[in-house]
Amino acid sequence: MCDEHTVQDNATALGDVSRRTFAAMTGAAGLAMLLPVPADAKPVAGRDVRIATPDGAADAYFVSPAGGRHPGVLIWPDIMGLRPAFRQMADRLAQSGYAVLVVNQFYRSTKAPFLAPGGSYDQPEVRAKIMPFVQALSPGGTVRDAIAFTGFLDKQPEVDTRRGLATTGYCMGGPMVVRTAAAIPGRIRAGATFHGGGLVTDKPDSPHRLIPQTRAAYLIAIAANDDARAPTDKDVLRTAFADAGRPAEVEVYAGTMHGWCPPDSHVYDAAQADRAWGRMLALFDRALV
Repeated sequence: MCDEHTVQDNATALGDVSRRTFAAMTGAAGLAMLLPVPADAKPVAGRDVRIATPDGAADAYFVSPAGGRHPGVLIWPDIMGLRPAFRQMADRLAQSGYAVLVVNQFYRSTKAPFLAPGGSYDQPEVRAKIMPFVQALSPGGTVRDAIAFTGFLDKQPEVDTRRGLATTGYCMGGPMVVRTAAAIPGRIRAGATFHGGGLVTDKPDSPHRLIPQTRAAYLIAIAANDDARAPTDKDVLRTAFADAGRPAEVEVYAGTMHGWCPPDSHVYDAAQADRAWGRMLALFDRALV
C-alpha cells in the first residue's frame, strides 16, 4: 500500500516544483488529454449505481458499451478512491468492449469522491483524512463486498454471464483482487494488479497464500521503487503462482514510481501505464472466454 516510505520516495524523485506543475494540469481537461482512446472505441453509456452489501450500500460507477453483452470487470481503486480519473479509466476499458464496475471501497465511511481536486496522498492532511477510512476495512469485509459487487455485475443485462469476470486493483486494491478471485473462484478468470501493496505479508491470510484457492490468470505490474524496497516479493509471488499452477505475468516496470498508472497521479508515467494497460487487455482476451 502507499505508505510513508513510498510517499517520501515519490516526493524525492519528483521535487516540489514538478508535483505542483502536475497538479495544475490534472483537471478534467488535462485528464481527457492524458488518456488515449482505443482505435476501435465503442460508444459507451455509464451510470452511477448503489449496491446493497451486508455492511450497507456502496456507491459505484457502472459503464459498458452502448449495445450488446460483454465480459464484466470489477475495479478496486487505489487509496484515493473512486474519482474522475477512475471513471475515465472505466470508460476507456468499456470502449474496448467490457462492462465495468468501479467501486467506492470506503463506502462504510464516506461517499465518493472525498478529495478536492488536486488532493493527493502525499499531503499530510489528505493522509489524515483517509487513514480512518482504511482502518474501517478488513479482509472479511473485502470478501463480503466482492461477493456483492460481482453479484451485481452478473445481474446487469449488459454483462455476458457465459464468459468469465475479471478484477483489477491499484495500490491497496491489489490485495482485493486476489481476495476476490479466492472468494469467487468459479467466476473470476483474470486478475490484474498495478503497483499493488501488501500482496506478500507474513500473515496467515496474506494474498499470496490465497493464490491456490483461485482459478484466475494474472498480471502483476510492480513499480520499480516498490520492488527496490521489497525485492523478494516478486519471487515469492512467482513461486506461489507456479506452485498453484496459475498462469501469471509478474513484471517490474522500469523507471516507475508507486502510483504510476492513474492519470491524476503525481508520478503518472504515460508510456509505462499504457504498456501495462495493453498487457491487461491481452490477459482479458486470453482468459475471459
